[in-house]
Amino acid sequence: MKTGPVIERPLSPLKLAGVYVGTVVGAGFASGQEILQYFGFHGLGGIGGILFSTILFVAFGTVIFLLGHRLHAVSHLEIVRESSGPRIGKAIDYIITFFLFGAFTAMAAGSGAIFQEQYGIPPAVGSLLMITVSIVTVLLGIQRVLTAIGAIAPLLVGSVLVISILALTKSPVNWFWSQAQAAPVPFWPLSSLAYVSYNIILSVAVLAPAGTLANEDSLRKGALYGGLGLGLGALAINLAVLTQAPQIAGFQIPMLLLVQNILGPLAPIYSVVLLAEVYTTAVGSLYGFAARLTDPQGSYFVPLVITFGMAGFIGSMIGFSNLVAKLYSVVGYAGFVLLIVLVRGYYKHIR
Repeated sequence: MKTGPVIERPLSPLKLAGVYVGTVVGAGFASGQEILQYFGFHGLGGIGGILFSTILFVAFGTVIFLLGHRLHAVSHLEIVRESSGPRIGKAIDYIITFFLFGAFTAMAAGSGAIFQEQYGIPPAVGSLLMITVSIVTVLLGIQRVLTAIGAIAPLLVGSVLVISILALTKSPVNWFWSQAQAAPVPFWPLSSLAYVSYNIILSVAVLAPAGTLANEDSLRKGALYGGLGLGLGALAINLAVLTQAPQIAGFQIPMLLLVQNILGPLAPIYSVVLLAEVYTTAVGSLYGFAARLTDPQGSYFVPLVITFGMAGFIGSMIGFSNLVAKLYSVVGYAGFVLLIVLVRGYYKHIR
């Protein structure tokens, strides 16, 4: 039988917010590609979409934290089962567990791509380095995982905000540009919902056990600060990207174009931010996946983490863009069911 996390000290609201931000943001966020796809292509509608997403992040972050706290969650399983029942819960559990491993594999591949493009290092070496660091972090326990993610989050958001603000001082925002037909989801409210949906699937495995490490007041504040931080970061990136519209639509890493305009030959420094975002997502995904399959305090946890870490290395050979293209959009739609389940769980266990 699983046991709850061993609490060393309660997490503060700011640390909880850092965990939330660090778990949600990834290479797609730091590259600007996610924001361009889900919001930038919608023009002015994308601004409304970001505001809508911010509200949803605050609301669902609060629900997950509180459900994790009241159900003494070790993984996402407790929340899913108690909120949806055995049959639907099993299907959602499979989706989340599958996506966690898929996201970990995608982050390993993303790390390899960054090392190859920015430093000329073979992608297999870059992937293996990221996987090794992730395995070591996960084996140190849930509080070390949360500490690592929470500590890096200010760097991630701060870097994005600085680059975006500097970009806005150099060029005006093209408010009236839009290319909705190129967006993965053509209607901006639905696009916002899809964006929150797949990010919540990715983060619930970490946020649920984090809910056991603080009191409810801190959890509510942490969700509020974290959701606002995610919204502010997305808004800053979106406005900065729109300063380079329409040519920005042809870039795989839109933020790199902005960084090159601002930092010139020092632009590769931004790859450090990208790697940090890959790390936070990889660590959260690997922990959530392993904690779902076995007790983090049990004897099988260490060999399982190492085994699936190496499996992720093999899977990363498929390539970053292929993994993201085939994985994220499908899971985003599937995640709508999770959002409904979380609302049900809120009224069942909190209200």
